[in-house]
Amino acid sequence: MHKSEKPIGLWSAVSMGIGAMVGAGIFALLGEASSISGSAVYISFIIGGIIALFSGYSLGKLGARYPSAGGMIEYLTQAYGVGFFTGTMGIMLYFAVVVSLSLVAKAFGNYAITFLHINDTSNLWHHLFSSGIIILFVLVNLKGAKDVAIWERLIVGIKFTVLTVLAIVGIMYINPSLISPHYYPPTKDIFFSVAITFFAFEGFRVITNTAEDMPNPAKTLPRAIMLAILLVMSLYVAISFAVFGTLSVDKVIAAKDYALAQAALPIFGPVGFTIVAGTALIATASAINASLFAVTNVTYELAVNGELPNVFGRRIAHSSEGLVVSGILIIILSLLFDLSEVAAIGSIATLFVHTVTHVGHLKIIKETGASRILVTLAGLLSFSAIVVAFIYLAKGSSHVVIILVGFLFLAAIMEFLLQKIAKRKIRPRVV
Repeated sequence: MHKSEKPIGLWSAVSMGIGAMVGAGIFALLGEASSISGSAVYISFIIGGIIALFSGYSLGKLGARYPSAGGMIEYLTQAYGVGFFTGTMGIMLYFAVVVSLSLVAKAFGNYAITFLHINDTSNLWHHLFSSGIIILFVLVNLKGAKDVAIWERLIVGIKFTVLTVLAIVGIMYINPSLISPHYYPPTKDIFFSVAITFFAFEGFRVITNTAEDMPNPAKTLPRAIMLAILLVMSLYVAISFAVFGTLSVDKVIAAKDYALAQAALPIFGPVGFTIVAGTALIATASAINASLFAVTNVTYELAVNGELPNVFGRRIAHSSEGLVVSGILIIILSLLFDLSEVAAIGSIATLFVHTVTHVGHLKIIKETGASRILVTLAGLLSFSAIVVAFIYLAKGSSHVVIILVGFLFLAAIMEFLLQKIAKRKIRPRVV
């Protein structure tokens, strides 16, 4: 592809990162996070953002040196070589993304039912909406990266504007007593909530998958990652102040998935509530769109390297058959399972792959020219977030460790079967 024909510029990449981050995280998880950290949830968002910034620095330097549609898969390959370990990590990352997308699809279904005032006692309408949004964006992504970028710029512009207005006006009407440190929970609870708030940032990794569609990835990719994270962190903190400055913690928790819309009600009235609820639909749809683009590139890279079945690497329209396979898996998961806990486990799995990637980065750091100190901190912070998440989840879900071990075991078994039984030939990428 000629340089001038590559469609992903700085703001397109930033838009895709924001689209993936500002999805189900801030809309669906704000109430749950506040049930742990109360009105101090903004501190949790800052901590999650800092972890994401360090991780983004490491991945940005890797992407600048090794621009690839495979993103983190390519970085793992460069650090550890092709083979069983890299393939297992790639499958883990793929599972985590598919699980997270299933949760977002279910969130979209919930918002759609509420927004349209449908009494769905049979869950039929919920299934129709959650499956329909996946089918829609599979078709959009089949048309190629250019359409994905155009769609993202439009959607991100809408939801970022609505949320910014809500944040600014909400802060203007703030009641300082509601966010007084006097009402903050114990410090450990604020750190525990990072296990949830980091989920609202983890979508930034989709930017790494756009590298091959960038005219100048060495310069554009690191800037896009850092800029997207900083913008989203600023937005989350401002929204936290606006919400908890106008609503008590009890009301936020009672509103659950619709805390943002509830915060708009006393300021803007029913119209504001409707606009924010509609924006929630747009946000979850946008996250699905951006993440589908990323997961398709990841699976294509794995298949080309011989670490996934051939079907994921076969071209169809302007994408690959892996997009269709992923869409089917997401729909099945969204129809069959309650994914709230599984999504948290998927988030831990993602942090685990991040940690392994940062450790691998240290092996090839002379190639990337990155700061050893910053990359080391990226690995330590990601690992610390895993430990904190384990401690929190283990308090109410003692089987979490078993599920995560099973998750890793399944990925390893799949990779073993592909290499030993299917006789897939591993082909390293030359950079």
